[in-house]
Amino acid sequence: MEVAGPWTEVFEGSERTEESGGADSLLGSSTLTLAPLVSDSPSIRRSQPIFITSNRYDRGGDSSSLSSSVPSIPNPFPELCSPSKSPVLISSCSPSTSDKHLIKVYGEDSHSRSVWVSSGATAREVCHLLVQTAHCSDQENWALLEVHPTLGLERCLEDHEVVLKVQATWSLKGDTRFMFCKNYAKYEFFRKPMLFFPESMISDSADVSKGMTSAELIQNLLRSGTCPEIQGFLHVKESSRKTWKKVYFFLRRSGLYCSTKGSSKEPRHLQCVADLEDLNVYTVVNSRKLYGAPADFTFCIKVTTSSGSDLKILCAENEQTRTCWTSAFRLFKYGKQLQCNYQLSNLGIEASLVAMDFSGKAGGRVIQNPTEAQSAEREEGQAWRRREALRCSLPNLNSNTRPSSIHKTQPWFHGGVSRKEAQRLIEKQGLVDGMFLIRDSQQHAQCFVLSLCYKLKTKHYLVIPCEEGGRKYFTMDDGLTLFIDLLQLVEFHQINKGILPVCLKHPCVCVAL
Repeated sequence: MEVAGPWTEVFEGSERTEESGGADSLLGSSTLTLAPLVSDSPSIRRSQPIFITSNRYDRGGDSSSLSSSVPSIPNPFPELCSPSKSPVLISSCSPSTSDKHLIKVYGEDSHSRSVWVSSGATAREVCHLLVQTAHCSDQENWALLEVHPTLGLERCLEDHEVVLKVQATWSLKGDTRFMFCKNYAKYEFFRKPMLFFPESMISDSADVSKGMTSAELIQNLLRSGTCPEIQGFLHVKESSRKTWKKVYFFLRRSGLYCSTKGSSKEPRHLQCVADLEDLNVYTVVNSRKLYGAPADFTFCIKVTTSSGSDLKILCAENEQTRTCWTSAFRLFKYGKQLQCNYQLSNLGIEASLVAMDFSGKAGGRVIQNPTEAQSAEREEGQAWRRREALRCSLPNLNSNTRPSSIHKTQPWFHGGVSRKEAQRLIEKQGLVDGMFLIRDSQQHAQCFVLSLCYKLKTKHYLVIPCEEGGRKYFTMDDGLTLFIDLLQLVEFHQINKGILPVCLKHPCVCVAL
């Protein structure tokens, strides 16, 4: 039978009859007939789509019945629905417990990760959570930074600080964020106090401190008992003016004071600048450009609830002076709590650093005798030298067959970063002795630069390629010591100082979240 025109299938249960080729026929219980498609067919209810117009809520009808009939679908991409640059994400798929909150944390590569945290989660707990989710190789020396990009301010959160309380003080219109990175210098002043607190900046004005040596004053300061004063000249940016003025400051347990007459300590010449309980101390990035600072060693004291208009910008003469002031601020404000944080941070490290002997047949054993441990360390160093000597003597190790790009996979290699950026990375992760990175030289082709931190300063050493016996090597001492690649150079200087002032200890790494 020939059929013309549009048709649709009508199954049993339909009460409609149609014409086909001029013949009328009724649908039986098991009969299938083709019927023309009619646009106004109200009786056909099965398998019909529901058409929803864009102005369905503007017709005056009740939209609640329609929305309630449609099941809610959780949003799998909450970050796409959040306000621009918002530190808190809006998510439709939240955990079952109302105690959880979503925060966004950035890595040093500008990528971010969203994590659920409890309302009382501390910075230490959030760092451990990020270590697990980002699959970091080690568990310690991680920190959560509070960063104000527009203001150029950064500070490391203390381990005991509650993350959501810190976030609650931020302005909703600002670009403040959390950043996850390494910080080896968080408690370095407990290990090397004399480096962080010069004698010239320690004052024994308190009666109970008179007669004490400088070392004893520093120990009292670290124990957060009777605290001496921290004193010295700082450049301060005057409010509503672009000029900087050199003023003598005193830091006491009660707060920060400045002298209106030289370095006089008389009460009538002292003026209270800030109370320690209501402020935080930040380091300032790019302070010359942002604030016209006379030097790069700038820090800032900021009231916790302020929006940034009443910042007190201070500038020191050198890095040691700035570090002394910022460390003293932390110690005076948190006292014993910092020492507790330091002890907790050492629990995992002390438990993992033990000397082991695996030479026996019964498995490894812990070496308890310190003399035996030193002997085992020397033997391991000699074995390493023998392995490297064998590695260098292997045939066909020319520049074409050797994997010369093996250094690009190492965490301490940072490619073509500039000298200034390398110093900033090391400064952010802690100015501790032995922190290092290797980068491409921007001034010498095919050369590299080893950037190393020593005594709160970053030093740079040129790594030059050379050839000997038809083979390519790298050297830092005009060919006296040769290395077949950068990996061997780093491994050697992790055991031997060589021409460096200190062994390589902490690689400066960037974590991608």
